[in-house]
Amino acid sequence: MPDKEKKAFVLRVSPAMMQELEQWAAEEFRSTNGQIEYLLSQAIKNRRKRRGGDKPD
Repeated sequence: MPDKEKKAFVLRVSPAMMQELEQWAAEEFRSTNGQIEYLLSQAIKNRRKRRGGDKPD
């Protein structure tokens, strides 16, 4: 899902969740933002599979 334009938005998470995300991102050599983007991308792919197609909404 590489888009040239990205939309910025505020995401509020607990300090504990942020710490987990930061550690996970570091383990996978990604930035925290990159890790969140990767996880969201994977979730969208899984959702599309369950719905029976890879067509965008």
